[in-house]
Amino acid sequence: MARDTVTIIDNATGRRIELEVRRGTMGPPAMDISRLYRDFGFLTYDPGFQSTASCSSAITYIDGDKGILLYRGYPIEQLAEQSTFLEVAYLMLYGRLPNAEELDRFSRTIAKHTMIKESLKSFYQGFYHDAHPMASMVGVVGSLSAFYHDSTDIHDPASRELAALRLVAKMPTIAAGCYKYSIGEPFMYPRNDLSYCGNLLHMMFSVPTEDYVVDPVAEKALDMIFILHADHEQNASTATVRLAGSSGANPFACISSGITALWGPAHGGANEAVLKMLEEIGDASNIPKYIARAKDKNDPFRLMGFGHRVYKNYDPRAKIIRRMCHQVLEKFGDANDPLFELAMRLEEIALQDEYFIERKLYPNVDFYSGIIYKALGIPVNMFTVMFAIARTVGWVAQWMEMIAEPDQRIGRPRQIYTGHAQRDYVPLDQR
Repeated sequence: MARDTVTIIDNATGRRIELEVRRGTMGPPAMDISRLYRDFGFLTYDPGFQSTASCSSAITYIDGDKGILLYRGYPIEQLAEQSTFLEVAYLMLYGRLPNAEELDRFSRTIAKHTMIKESLKSFYQGFYHDAHPMASMVGVVGSLSAFYHDSTDIHDPASRELAALRLVAKMPTIAAGCYKYSIGEPFMYPRNDLSYCGNLLHMMFSVPTEDYVVDPVAEKALDMIFILHADHEQNASTATVRLAGSSGANPFACISSGITALWGPAHGGANEAVLKMLEEIGDASNIPKYIARAKDKNDPFRLMGFGHRVYKNYDPRAKIIRRMCHQVLEKFGDANDPLFELAMRLEEIALQDEYFIERKLYPNVDFYSGIIYKALGIPVNMFTVMFAIARTVGWVAQWMEMIAEPDQRIGRPRQIYTGHAQRDYVPLDQR
């Protein structure tokens, strides 16, 4: 049987280079260039890895042209409408949807691991009182291997699974701790009788002196956002987790590295940037001026939360979250808050203006999630922290998949060197 190959001709030498073609279940084929340098002395050059498949994965599939996002083959629309975040977490980690008994057992296991060591709480005291919660989160998550070193053996499948469950379970507790410390309130213990997102709301907003009742609309909104953010293929933070993991680093260090990458405004910080942009615009009467600036190629101003690097069509997650956004604003939104009026007016323009339609600059998931978070009373500096909670599921699933690969090896990107050619050292007194 003939192999599926691509032939490249080196015009300088006339040499023919034959590369094997690899095909996945869906998506474009890939040329296997793993032998290119060893056998032919060539590197490939691909800044940002826009045309490079760095791994094989069975977790998430994206078709940016058609606006498709699948988790383990299931459309994101079906999961967001019919599933829960913990059910999606099970799907991510184990590759299939659980039955009722498996989901109940998984939920109870997650609840059992939500508490953190009491001594870990003192770790927060080392941070400055107004430290950004993401800075605190990076430090606390990175320190987990010092508290849970019984689950750092990456070569033991049971140890890997325990670390994954601990990370998914403890991330809301750690995040709530970052928030409570930043506002000077006492930490609240998790409650096993609450849902995953209900527990997060409880730990963030309840106080010891009075009862707190989780609002079902807020709980559902968070659960949906977390489903939509659970994984997104080989993005910057996921690739960072995989690269760190390829060195054999412990899982807690790997996830901490992912949180660090997520912090960037071009990645997880995008929903925070949306609110800052709305604050800069200030009033609905200023929208025409800023729209004109966004259309001006010579103006550095950009509308945050519009368009997406991967999706050349409408972000499928935005279609889902848009409905939830309007429900949340209906219940929690302040009609007198100019930011909400601004956001809805910008949405209206983007969906009707030919400039935005032609360029497919539709509101994306970051645009709506930031508005929802604000309506729920979550401060702007916690937006990326919320993203990190959700994405932890994808990170650990990707990490576990990578570690289990039989041909897994340490990541080592190459470069095109553009510095000085070799030169001799000049003694200090001769310079």
